[in-house]
Amino acid sequence: MTRIDFHTNVADRLGYACRLVRKVYGAGKPVLVLGDRPALTAFDAALWTFSALDFIPHCMGDSPLAAQTPIVLAEGTDTAPHHAILLNLRAEVPANFARFERLLELVGEAPEELDAGRERYRFYRDRGYQLNLFKQA
Repeated sequence: MTRIDFHTNVADRLGYACRLVRKVYGAGKPVLVLGDRPALTAFDAALWTFSALDFIPHCMGDSPLAAQTPIVLAEGTDTAPHHAILLNLRAEVPANFARFERLLELVGEAPEELDAGRERYRFYRDRGYQLNLFKQA
């Protein structure tokens, strides 16, 4: 069963997502980052600039290098090059999330993000998934 981790009260979602991806990459695990095109474009730029000391190899899901790249940014899960870790930057429950070993959910502080996060949390809980909660200060 997919492990689901909720990271809540995240003030800077992009910065937090970058640090989370860096940590997972450092552990040797591949990550599929799911979002809409504007969010993925912003995340791509953030990965290049968030740390002067780190290089996080990543590409868009439609790149010919996606199968060899540990961090893939995609608008959907249908063509995922792996099923290890899924980082959801969308407001809705990702399609095919149960194919992944682990799902990372980020919930910001804005009211609409909190509402969407609560809906996703209820969705997973009502289906019997064990949920791990990491509340940021």
